[in-house]
Amino acid sequence: MTQRQHPTTLDPHNHRETPTDNVVLHSYEGILWRGPEGEIIESLATEWEVVEDDRHRFTIRDDVQFHDGSSLEPSDCAFTIRRIVDPEVGGLESPQRDQLAGTTGAEVVDGERAIDMLSGGPNPMAFQNIASYAHVVSEDWISERDNEEIAVEMNGTGPYRLADYEPEEYVRLEKFDDYWGEEPDVDRVEIIAAAEDSTRVSQLLAGETDIISAVPPNDAGRIESDDSLGIADIGSTRILMCPMVYNEEPFDSVEFRQAMNYAIDLDQMIDEILRGFGVATSQPTLPGYNGHNSDLEPYPYDPDEAESLVEQSGYAGAELELEYPAGRYLLNDELAQAAAGFIDDLENVSCEAVSRDFGTLAGELLDGDLSTTPSFYNIGWGNTTFDASQTLTPFLTEGTAIYHYRSDEMEQLKEQWQVETNADEREQILQEANQLAHDEAVWVFLNREWLVYGINGRIDWDPRQDEYFLAQGMGQS
Repeated sequence: MTQRQHPTTLDPHNHRETPTDNVVLHSYEGILWRGPEGEIIESLATEWEVVEDDRHRFTIRDDVQFHDGSSLEPSDCAFTIRRIVDPEVGGLESPQRDQLAGTTGAEVVDGERAIDMLSGGPNPMAFQNIASYAHVVSEDWISERDNEEIAVEMNGTGPYRLADYEPEEYVRLEKFDDYWGEEPDVDRVEIIAAAEDSTRVSQLLAGETDIISAVPPNDAGRIESDDSLGIADIGSTRILMCPMVYNEEPFDSVEFRQAMNYAIDLDQMIDEILRGFGVATSQPTLPGYNGHNSDLEPYPYDPDEAESLVEQSGYAGAELELEYPAGRYLLNDELAQAAAGFIDDLENVSCEAVSRDFGTLAGELLDGDLSTTPSFYNIGWGNTTFDASQTLTPFLTEGTAIYHYRSDEMEQLKEQWQVETNADEREQILQEANQLAHDEAVWVFLNREWLVYGINGRIDWDPRQDEYFLAQGMGQS
C-alpha cells in the first residue's frame, strides 16, 4: 500500500495526520468505531449509554488481548481518554486534546466491566467523538516506555501487529493470530510512501504495490486501460482551505479576507486541475454533516469586487506569501499555486505560493502558539465525526492547538454548541456558526477533496469517506 506521506510517529495520540492513522489504525482500535457510511458501531465497547449529561458509560469487552499477550482492562480505556485530555497523564501533551472537547477525564465503574467518560457539563458530542478518536493503548505498556520508544513501537488490540518499522522507509505488519474480532483476509501488509504522483502510479503499473492513494485525474484513464488494475473514488470528509490569521495585517480586515475569496476562480481550478474530482465549498462544514448550512453558496469569482474590497480594507499594495504543504493532498500543490496566481493577478495585491515540508508546517500549526503560525497558509482538514463542531472548534475558537481566528460571537456560539443537548436547537446554532464563518471569510474556501485510488484487480475494496485505507477492510477479488 502506497500513500503520499510516511507516518510521523507510531504513537496513536501524538499526531493529527491521516497518513499516520492509516498505519496505526491497523494495530490500535477505538472504544467505538464507525462503519463505512460514518455510522457509529461497536468496537472495544459493546454498549454505550448516557448516565447523566456529564457522564457517558461504555461497557468494555472481556475477550480482548493486546499484542504483547496482556488482557484489555477497562482501566486501559479510561487511561487512554485521560492521556489525551490531561497533560499530566501518560507523559504526553496530546495534540488531539480538542478532539475530545468537553471531556475532563474517565474512570472505571466499580463492580462493572465499564468506564464512565466525564465532562465538565452536558456533552452532546461524547459518543461521536469516541467513535472517531481515542484509540486504546495499554496503560502498563505506555508507563514502561518513554515517548521515543512509543513513537517507534506498537502494542494495540487490532488485527495487525507491528513486524518491522524503518522510519521514512516502510512499515510492515502481520496478522495478529489472537485477534478478538473477524479474521482479516490479508496476512501481511507493507505500507510505503511516495510524495511524487508519478512514482506512485509507476509503482502500481509495475506491480510493485497493490493500492495507491491520490491518483492524479490525468492518470486515471492510464490505470483503467490496464485490465489488471482499476480506479475507485469517493468524496472524502476532508476540505481544503487557506486560513488567514485574524490578528495579523492585512488579514485583520474582513474586507481583505473576503477579497481573497472573490479573487480566485474556484470552478476553473476544479475543472482544469482536478478534472471535476472535487466540489467547491462555502463554509467549514460539508453537506450531510450536522450543522451544514444549505443557504450558503461559494464565493463567486469577481476580481473587480476583490480589488474594490482591498481598497476598502486600506491594504492596497499588500505583498502576500501563501505557504502550502508540498505533496500532501490530491493536486493540492497546483491548487495552491493557482490560488496564489489569481490573487497575484489583482492590480493592488501581489501573492507568491511557497512550498513547505508538510511535517514542518504541521508542527508549526499544531504547537498551540499562534505567533509561529504562518499568516496565510494552505491545509486540509478531515472531520470524521460528521458534526460541524469538529472543524469549527479547532480552527475558529481560541485556545486550541490549531486556531487562527477568534471573535466574541463565535466564542458565544461555541459555548452553546458544546452543551446544547436538543438536536434541532444545536444544529441551528452550528448553522449560525457556519454563516458567521462564511461572512467573516475566515479562510479562502477551496474544495472538498476527492479520494481517488488505483487498485490491483485482485483486491476487493470499497473506499471510505474518512480517507482510511486499512487492510482489514480488504478482500481477494
